[in-house]
Amino acid sequence: MPAKTATFRFYAELNDLLPPARRFVDFVHPFQGSPSVKDVVESLGVPHTEVEMLLVNGEPRGFEHRLQHEDRVSVYPVFEAFDVGEGARVRPLALREPRFLLDVHLGKLASYLRLLGFDSVYDQRLQDPDLARLSASERRILLTRDRLLLKRRELTHGHLVRSLEPREQCVEVLRRFDLIGRAAPFSRCLRCNGRLQAVGMEDAGDRLPPGVRARATRLAECLDCRQLYWDGTHYARLQRMVDSLLAQAVAGPAHRRPDRPSTGNSGN
Repeated sequence: MPAKTATFRFYAELNDLLPPARRFVDFVHPFQGSPSVKDVVESLGVPHTEVEMLLVNGEPRGFEHRLQHEDRVSVYPVFEAFDVGEGARVRPLALREPRFLLDVHLGKLASYLRLLGFDSVYDQRLQDPDLARLSASERRILLTRDRLLLKRRELTHGHLVRSLEPREQCVEVLRRFDLIGRAAPFSRCLRCNGRLQAVGMEDAGDRLPPGVRARATRLAECLDCRQLYWDGTHYARLQRMVDSLLAQAVAGPAHRRPDRPSTGNSGN
């Protein structure tokens, strides 16, 4: 039986996930039977968590749509500049309060996000099934560089981190989730992710190292692990890092946006 074919076009940053020959162009994809659009899109290298909207022959369709011979499929990334409407969106709405879960390879990114005040769970003991389950049950955005992990059906919110360098990864996440105005530096524990609260020197007792009591002007304690933080010599370095990360996120190139789609044609 001759193979059926469908024409695909991916937009904006989704092209990062495609082979060079398929970026920013229409391409024909052969298939057998009537697979779901989700399965075909993911087989082409794009996890479903990266997709905001699908148009099939110019009409909005869900991931469950069964592909037919000569269908034309337009695949759009997550939109932040405008609302595509409930009837067109294939992913759940963005979480009101972004909270993150990071896989084993993103420990440094977790530290940067915590430094900026974002709830970021990181545990090297968590395996892929644990990460997927925890992301879904606690409604956390899963950050990973593993495409296969993001293809798990139970996942609803995730992001495939493109950059390899931790500081660039942090800037990428700040831009992707529009977090710059939400940052609350020095409000989370870098060790366990717990919230910090200000405490008096007298509350620290003998837990402060010698000499710190005389030099420090501010003291905070983690509500979970009781780790103490104070404005020592390391504080100025961390403040410079915070300023640099936020400045890069503001001044860097704008996150690439797709052209606004129209449901009147396939957009190809």
